[in-house]
Amino acid sequence: MRKDYELSAGNIVAAANGPINVYINPDEPERQHLVNELKIDEHTLSSALDPDEQARMEFEPDHIALNFKRPKNYSSEDQLLFKVLSTGVFLFKDRVVIVVADDAPLFDGGKQLTKVQSLPSIVLKLIYRSIFHFLGHLRGVNAISDELEQKIQASLENKYLIGLFTLEKSLVYYLNAIHSNGMVLEKLKNAASKLGFSQEEVELLDDIMVENSQCLKQAEIYSNILAGLMDARVSIVSNNLNIQMRTLTIIMIGVMWPALVSGFFAMNVKLPFPQEGTHWPF
Repeated sequence: MRKDYELSAGNIVAAANGPINVYINPDEPERQHLVNELKIDEHTLSSALDPDEQARMEFEPDHIALNFKRPKNYSSEDQLLFKVLSTGVFLFKDRVVIVVADDAPLFDGGKQLTKVQSLPSIVLKLIYRSIFHFLGHLRGVNAISDELEQKIQASLENKYLIGLFTLEKSLVYYLNAIHSNGMVLEKLKNAASKLGFSQEEVELLDDIMVENSQCLKQAEIYSNILAGLMDARVSIVSNNLNIQMRTLTIIMIGVMWPALVSGFFAMNVKLPFPQEGTHWPF
């Protein structure tokens, strides 16, 4: 599916046959158009749809191919696993082609996508928006981690521990994605003059690099905290299990004594206080 946009007063708005083309999970005819008509490398096009592909930037004869990482919109079906997707951006002189695997709201009117002055600056704005998307997900991961920690302290169920392991796995993916985005930003910085960035756009690029560095640092802090406390949380579960076992042992001892006494007096033995008329067979 294809959607077209254009620049209007510094904003990105929908338009028919605009210079900004967004291909959402392109079908075979659209792929052939991108490869044959626009001369986009087929491998690079496939990389834009591969969530495991690393972010990178390449210079082609008539365009610049860029692949950056962004977080996938979370849903309950993901079961605490925060996933990462790739986004392909192909910058031509007169158009920008964006290829994504899902129908994500790339231009939803956030403050990161305002004051867009040129087609090359769209690349910066998209990465900028991706950084804030990562930051929002990191805050969500931290909140979920705190909630699971409280539940672990009062429960012996494995599902809460599995949830923490899933969050830790998500942070590993996020760290790799944010780091690879930082490498792309470095390449954009080195090729700023070749890309035709204005002085204002170069300053924006510097701000984006700072934001990405802070995002990476925050992801590292959350990942280290989560990894460092996993052993402690496992110990809490073991301690809770020991407490429950001790309680059950006390209950079992309390139940055992009446059964022992009743079983003892049910045997054919002389009682210490026989009643009158009691006859013993031996």
